[in-house]
Amino acid sequence: MSQVQTVKSTEAAAAPRASDAFAMKLTSSELATTMSHFHRAEIGRMAGWRDRLDRTSNWAITVVAAMLSVSLSTPSAHHGVLLFAMLLITLLLWIEARRYRFFDVYRARVRQFERYYFAQIFSPQPDYASNWLAIVGEGLRSPRFLISQRAALVRRLRRNYIFMYTILMLAWVLKITTPSLQREGSPIGFGASFLDAMRVASLGPVSGIVVACIVGFCYAAMLAAAFLLSSEEGELSHGTVHV
Repeated sequence: MSQVQTVKSTEAAAAPRASDAFAMKLTSSELATTMSHFHRAEIGRMAGWRDRLDRTSNWAITVVAAMLSVSLSTPSAHHGVLLFAMLLITLLLWIEARRYRFFDVYRARVRQFERYYFAQIFSPQPDYASNWLAIVGEGLRSPRFLISQRAALVRRLRRNYIFMYTILMLAWVLKITTPSLQREGSPIGFGASFLDAMRVASLGPVSGIVVACIVGFCYAAMLAAAFLLSSEEGELSHGTVHV
């Protein structure tokens, strides 16, 4: 029994590690300088990933504009160009959601500094999240994503990509229902019947009705994901502005 107590007392009285001893020797001004430099570094990381997000969105907008120009500029262009554009921006959406997960890690750290450190300086509140530095430290020791890939997809779809998908859908419907946009020498007007539109919507051996059903199902799933599923808006749990 005495040996167990001796071991426990020895563990409790163990000398601090070099890093812990260094941290305890920091003065208040040195600690403030360290935190300001770390905050600046996290802002740089966040801004870098934010730039990557904007680049992906710009790629998607460029793809949509190019495919619309190719498909609607000449009647000989196939409507499948617009379907291919939908696939391309889906790939870009997946890439952007992955980048957003990295961006969210650094955004959360910056927001922790703003909410728990700088806000306490400007407007102090007693014992407001006093353990936030320990949470930041654990995140540095073992970095983890804060949101899932599905949540990231929903966020980027709701904010940017749902509008691109809508434009492509309207252009596709216009393409398959307008005779003057389907082939040379067709009369100008919007007089295509439903059967004619389904005939034009076919892709090789796949009938137009099957293609239309697949497109409609995909768009219904996207709308449900964007507006009906839980959004997990953790970034809006404090205020109404997302960074």
